[in-house]
Parts: sequence; C-alpha cells; structure tokens
Amino acid sequence: MIKFSKSYQAMLVVFMACSTSTSAFAQLQFPGEGNLKYVDPRIGNVGAILEPTRPTIQLPNQVIRMTPQRADYIDDQISNFPLTVVSHRNGQVFSVKPALSATDKKRMTYDHDLEVNRPWYYSTYLVDNDIKVEFTPGKKVGIFKFSFPEKGGKALIFDRYNGGASEYKFASDKELTGMETWDGVKIYLYGVFNASSSSEKDGNRLLVTFYTKAPKIIEFRYALSFISADQAKKNYANELKSATFDQQTKLGEAAWSKVINQIQSTGGTEAQKRSFYTALYRCYERMVDITEDGQYYSGYDKKIHTTNRPFFVDDWVWDTYLAQHPLRTILNPAMEGDMLNSYVDMYKQSGWVPTFPLLYGDNPCMNGFHSTITFLDGYRKGIRNYDVMAAYEGMYKNATQATMLPWKNGPKTDLEDFYYDKGYFPALKPGEKETNTTVHDFEKRQAVAITLGHSYDDWALGQMAKELNKPADFAKFSARADYYKNLWDPKTQMFLPKDKDGNWIDIDPKFAGGMGGRDFYDENNGWTYLWQVQHDVKGLINLFGGVPSFEAKLDQLFREPLGRSKYELWAKFPDFTGINGQFSMGNEPSFHIPYLFNFTSSPWKTQKKIRFLLDTWYKDNVFGIPGDEDGGGMSAFVVFSSMGFYPVTPGTPVYTIGSPVFEKVAIDLANGKQFQMIANKCSVINKYIQSAKLNGKVLDTPWFTHEQLVSGGKLELEMGPLPNKMWGAKIAE
Repeated sequence: MIKFSKSYQAMLVVFMACSTSTSAFAQLQFPGEGNLKYVDPRIGNVGAILEPTRPTIQLPNQVIRMTPQRADYIDDQISNFPLTVVSHRNGQVFSVKPALSATDKKRMTYDHDLEVNRPWYYSTYLVDNDIKVEFTPGKKVGIFKFSFPEKGGKALIFDRYNGGASEYKFASDKELTGMETWDGVKIYLYGVFNASSSSEKDGNRLLVTFYTKAPKIIEFRYALSFISADQAKKNYANELKSATFDQQTKLGEAAWSKVINQIQSTGGTEAQKRSFYTALYRCYERMVDITEDGQYYSGYDKKIHTTNRPFFVDDWVWDTYLAQHPLRTILNPAMEGDMLNSYVDMYKQSGWVPTFPLLYGDNPCMNGFHSTITFLDGYRKGIRNYDVMAAYEGMYKNATQATMLPWKNGPKTDLEDFYYDKGYFPALKPGEKETNTTVHDFEKRQAVAITLGHSYDDWALGQMAKELNKPADFAKFSARADYYKNLWDPKTQMFLPKDKDGNWIDIDPKFAGGMGGRDFYDENNGWTYLWQVQHDVKGLINLFGGVPSFEAKLDQLFREPLGRSKYELWAKFPDFTGINGQFSMGNEPSFHIPYLFNFTSSPWKTQKKIRFLLDTWYKDNVFGIPGDEDGGGMSAFVVFSSMGFYPVTPGTPVYTIGSPVFEKVAIDLANGKQFQMIANKCSVINKYIQSAKLNGKVLDTPWFTHEQLVSGGKLELEMGPLPNKMWGAKIAE
C-alpha cells in the first residue's frame, strides 16, 4: 500500500475539503498575486491533431524551460524531466528521473490530480514509487527536489536526449558536471546535490545512488551554460549560491506577477480570464535571452561575443510577426528593441537576416522574410535602438539575393530570378517533374503562398526605404508589393497558380496541391490564402470589384462547405483545424481574416465573429487551443482579441476594434502611462458596439493608432445585445 508523508496527507485533506477542481489544487498552494491565479499552463495540452502546447515552467523569456516529457496531458506516464528545453518544440538536454533503484528503467506513472503546474513552480506525485518531484526555475539555473519514501533506496538517473558528444562527471561526491551537444552546440552543466552519493555509468546514462543516511529530500541545484564549463559554475554562483528553493520560487512568482499583472481586467467570466491570462503567459515562452555575464555564444558565427545588452534566440517569425511581436511593442518595447538588435547581430555574424533563429543558427522553416515586417512595425512605433542601416542592408540582401524557397537557406536560384522578372513564383503542373534541385522534397514550391507572402515583405521593405529616404528602393519594392495581383483569377475570384509560361493551372483551391497544399499554398488551402494581402486590403477589395463583393466573399468563407469529410480533409491538411466553413482558426494565416469586415459596411460582423471564435475554439481546458500554438504565436491573437483590438497590418501602426470580452482592460505602459479599453455593459450577451469615444471624442470608425494607445488613450465603448449596423460603417465609403 502507498503511504503518503504526513505533510502530503494534510495537503490532500485540505484540497479535497476545499474543491474537486484540479486547478483549485494548484491555486490552493501557489495562487500567485492578482491575475496569476488565472494562469493554467495545462490549457491546450492536448493538440487538435498536431502538436499540443507544453506546460513550461520558466521565467519570462529566459533559458531554463522545464516541462515533463510525456506524449500530452492525457498520458499518465512521464519518461523523464529535462534540465531545459533548448528550443520551443525542437529539443531538450540533460534528462533526469528519480527512482528507488539505479537499475529502474520504467517510465514514471503520475496522478493528474496531484500535479501542480504554475509558471514558476511544478510538482507531481509518482504514484508507483511514492516519490514527489518539485521544480522551480531561474534564468540559467533550476532546482529539483525529490521527496523519497521513508523506506527504500534513493537514486537519480541522468541521461541525454541527443546524439554526439556528451559526458557526465563528478567533480566531488556532491558536484556534478556535464556536457551535451545539441545540433552542434555544446551545452555545459554544473550541479550540486545536498547529499553524498556513489555513481556508475551505464552507456550514456549516469546512475547516481544516495547513501542510506542521505536525507529524505534530495535536492539537485544546477546551472547551464552555452559558453563553457567554467561559465556554468559562474551562473550557478550568480543565481543559486545563497538562494533556497522557497526563495527561488518567490523570485519566479514575482517575475511572473510583473508581466501578468501589467494588464488588469474587470468583468468577463472566470473562463474568459483563464483563457486570456494563460494566453498572456504563453507569449513569454519565447524569445529567450542567452547572455551570460555580458557574453553569449552565437550559433551564427560559432563564436563567443561580449555585449552590454541581451541577445535573444528561438523565434518562429512566420508565426510571431502577426501578433506576438506587435503585442511586445506595446508591453515591452525595450525588449522588442533588444530582439530586433539580436536579429541585426545575427545578420552581421552570418550574412543573412534569419527566418527562424534558434540557438545553433537559422532554421529556415516555412516561407517569407517576415522579419522585414517586424522591423518596419517596430520602427514606426518608435523602436529604433539598434543599427537601423545594418538592418535595412540585411533586409535588402534577403529580398534581392536570398532564396525564397520554403525551408531553405542560401543564395537565390533561377526561380527567384524568374520571380523578380515575371512578378510571380512559377508553379509546376500536377505530375510535372521538379526542375530545380534546391526545392525541398516535402515542402515543394508553395508558389502562391510565396508570391503573396513576399508581396507583403516587399511592401514592408519599400515602406522602410521610404522612412529612410531611399526613393529608388521605395519605387522598386512598392512595385513588387503588387506582385500578388499577378496570381488573381477574376473568374474564380481566387489566387491561383501559374506555370512558367504564364498559363493558369486549373486546380481545386479547396484541396489541390498535395500534402498541406504545398505545391501551391502552405498548410492551408486557397480559401485561407485568398485573404493574404494585409498590406493592401483596399487593393484586394478592388480586385473583387468593390466592397459588396468583398464582403459577400467573406461571408461565403465562413459558410462554404468542405466538399468532403473531415477525415479526408485532415489526412491531407492536418493544420486545417478550428474549422468554420472554409475558415481555419487553428493556423496563423487566418488571424486577421475576421477583422476584414471592418473594411466593409458591416463592422458588426467582426464583432460577431471574434466573440464566436474565442468562445468556440479557446476554451479554458486541455483542448483549448485549436491548432499548433507555436509558443505564443497563436496566444497573442487571444490576448489582442480578448482586449478588443488587433493589428491587421503589422508595419502600419494602427489597430482595428473587435469585441472585448471584459468591461475594462488597463495596460500599464513602459512610459508610465496607461491605456484603457472600457466596454460599458459588456457581457456574453452584450457583444455589439453601439457607440464609441476615444479620449472623450466620438469615434465612428473601428480604428485607432499606436500613438493614441501609448499616449495613454482611453477608448470607451457602449455595448449592447443587438448590432448597431451603422456604427463604423462609413469606413467602406
């Protein structure tokens, strides 16, 4: 029979007397200050089809990210605990698992209801062996506590996740050092136990057994470094030399309290607050600051650099340029500037502005040079604390010399030269053999998605040229910003592929293109990519022949049938989740689409759609994210939309208004001012805007500027249960 410790029994008694909610168990012990009580890292831990979220325990934007290794939240077994997740969903280093014997190779069974997930603290109870595991993170450090049963052995099993060079060594009977190689980068470990032990190696594993007289609670305190073994030891001294587990936990809570309580809300349901503040927490998973004592290892030139400001890595720009970076320009513009500066340093060190910058260098995922949009967005919002001219040089080089092929790095090919000359990326006919050996075997050409995405990128580069007084470049890239029009088929009112001879390729835009539609689109179908012209919505409206046709097509998007079963669709388009007609809430390219009604005579439809989408697809449970969350990429949409506004066109410092779920939102700004969004009478029923005032003046359009926001603006909405179809309608004139 399993015997609980007296302290654990007491905790269980209090828990069961107070509530039957598992979330209440966590809040009972570690509620956190203010809005922290609403953060539940388990939300979205079971993915719709593809990757679920991970309940990472970390400090905001810091290196140490721990999450138990399991399939997803449904899995009741944990294989091990990493000392850190090196890159979001891309790998871990240094695994550890507790056991009663060093020869135990079993996975660890746990009880979901006894697990505590807070951003700054984690614990679980391993029911088979009666072991409690606790963890709290620092910046480059972490502390594990393993509470063993009164009787039985005490052991820790250390292993690795990656091939290549690795090692574990004891510097003394209480000091452990290690090194593991992750994608060519050596990561160094220095750790200290609170008890003496013996150890033996078993292949790559290190089996650590603690003596009989060791305390019941074995504590492992450690630090990591990307620079050297000596630096790992210095990182330990900097953060953990005098900090206890409880003190470190309180430091973590304070760090999270600062960022979560930066946004205060009044009203809304408990469920809406849980979804909102958990989404805000996820926006701080990435990027991460890898500087150590004024130094950092760069995977972009494989050298160690000195610096007087943070250096950030781990960003997926295809996902984050839409909402996560724009959100940071509001909440922490100085950090956003440091991140942009990191991109500039990466360019100086590698010769290219990266697309998905990881620790080891650029991981050329997805398509497009969307960092160009992020640079423009920051610049126009006054974030210029980096080498702007070097950034422009890098953006220009990407746009004129780099390959545009998905999931590829390197110089341009004949396909890019074709694009520059003809104004579209050429596609292959179904069954036609690939002629360019550089094209990724799985990712294909994505010809329509490439043309649309780079039209936006080139618009941003042209606008940056205008800001920097480069008229020739402005003219050049402004012309390229219109290349999307070359793939517009007025007959079908769709963006369709053309071959190298300029002939239309006849396809079914709902389903063509192979796996994920990658011959022509990317992860979603032609109905999603129909709206990928954020930089020129008025131009897109003109292609439709005017506002009425544009609005009618938007209506049709949300009603158009799939034309096949969901299982047939998902076998080919697993990213096409959160389905509403042909609209896919579960993938980032869709975020701005419901806000496009604000460009028509019916802004009330945006209000209707946003409330419906938030309520339907972002529930406060383990299924509460409709697609790959992408480490803040999707959560930033929830944060913006719940507050009641959204940046449709990053690069243009303007926000459009949706339908806030709270009666009041107050954002404490970095300049000491506060932006307030007030929605009088707001409720689940009262979701429609009746009238609006901005700083006391009547506002009859669903738009306001970034300058008005950061100046400490006050946007006041009157809400009601029925749409006011006249409010904001003159925007279509």
